[in-house]
This record gives sequence, C-alpha cells and structure tokens, in this order.
Amino acid sequence: MIYADTKIYKNNQTAIPSKIRKECNIGPDDIIEWILDDDGKVTLNFRKKVSFKEMRGSIDLGYKTNSVELEKELYE
Repeated sequence: MIYADTKIYKNNQTAIPSKIRKECNIGPDDIIEWILDDDGKVTLNFRKKVSFKEMRGSIDLGYKTNSVELEKELYE
C-alpha cells in the first residue's frame, strides 16, 4: 500500500503524488475518472487518452476499409 496526501489550492487544483504517478504510470494527457459511491467513498481510475490514429487500426469490421477516407468522414 502506498499512502500520500496532497493539498487543494485556491483554484481547486491538486497534484498527484510522484509515488502514485510512478506506480500507476501516469503522465501528461492521461485521464482521471472520479467515482463517488452511495457511501461517500471516492475511487480514482487512471486511463490513457487514446487518439483516433491509435483507435483506427484496432477495430475489426469484418471487411476492408480505407482509414484515410474514414478519417476524412469524421471531419465532414
């Protein structure tokens, strides 16, 4: 178990302690999900931000597609 505490500043910002950042491999552009359950317990989940370029090759549609054309369609 790793324990760390942080301060909340005037503009409601805080820092993720370096021990936690290193253990969870957290970096710039990563996303923190805040979950507040019915008992008032807060859970944090860390996930990587995924770009369209990273996603476009990971979906198997069962047929061939042209990723350049698909990307163009997103911006039309």
